[in-house]
Amino acid sequence: MEALTEQLLNNFQRDFPLQPQPFAAIAQLLNTDAGTVLQRLKELQSKGAVSRVGAVFKPNTVGASTLAAMSVPEALLETIAPVVSGFPQVNHNYEREHAYNLWFVATAASQSELAETLCRIEARTGYSVLSLPLVKDYHIDLGFPMQLGNQPEPLALESEPGCPAETETQADAYSAEDLIAAIQDGLPLVARPYQQIAERLGWSEQKVIARLGQLIDSGVIKRLGVVVRHHELGYRANAMVVWDVPDSEVDRLGHLLGRQDCVTLCYRRPRHLPDWPYNLFCMVHGRDRDEVLACVARMSEGLGLDDIHRTVLFSGRRFKQRGARYRGVH
Repeated sequence: MEALTEQLLNNFQRDFPLQPQPFAAIAQLLNTDAGTVLQRLKELQSKGAVSRVGAVFKPNTVGASTLAAMSVPEALLETIAPVVSGFPQVNHNYEREHAYNLWFVATAASQSELAETLCRIEARTGYSVLSLPLVKDYHIDLGFPMQLGNQPEPLALESEPGCPAETETQADAYSAEDLIAAIQDGLPLVARPYQQIAERLGWSEQKVIARLGQLIDSGVIKRLGVVVRHHELGYRANAMVVWDVPDSEVDRLGHLLGRQDCVTLCYRRPRHLPDWPYNLFCMVHGRDRDEVLACVARMSEGLGLDDIHRTVLFSGRRFKQRGARYRGVH
């Protein structure tokens, strides 16, 4: 079972099969059967190690989202954090080591709904919200190599013919929103997940598969596969590293930081002077705090960033973590 878990978590965080029976295709590669694969994924999900099997969307290509922060007195943090987490538009909510100590991601169907949500959070909590929407992404992955035993060899799925892209009509141009709503909580863990989604939408199975392929090719879906929870799988330390980079250098340095092995996210966000001078963000995950700090030191020295002002905001308590929801949120 450990070998099966290792292969599932290492090889199928991305490039999930766009085939009518994807779990059977995976099982064939793993010398097992589809039922065993499905059962193991359900067990991992019930234990919290796997969040879902589904899509990770590129920010602001579907709906609207922002990273936001609040400065809350330490004694009130455990009172205020559940209020923020209680908003269905909030999908991640963390404590971080900084004067801005409560950080969350909010997602809504539109910019106006997002703005309304932030106003409601301010009204409910009594604290101002610092909104830092994405300006440009340099690297968004959030995939994590698992090392439960011996590192497995990468597996390659053979493509399956018979699912050609369907001709898109003007009416179909809007139906991607329906598909996104249907998969935002993950694919159903059944033998034919795309068929079940198709039945919900009144589509054909082939159309669901083709449309997912289009969303992947266009970059709306950054990856499709097993979405793991890093903390439960051994990545117990993570930090958001923020840099005050000259505007003329931010693109060059953003691309360089995004290529570092320990960086899972790298993007530009706006400054909010005088309280927030930082415009380049990256997320660093490690097995422990020292591993994260060692990575930051290597990046700083290797990329010539020692003279660039930076702050390392380690995560503390995790108040909420789930996939973003873009539709059906009120």
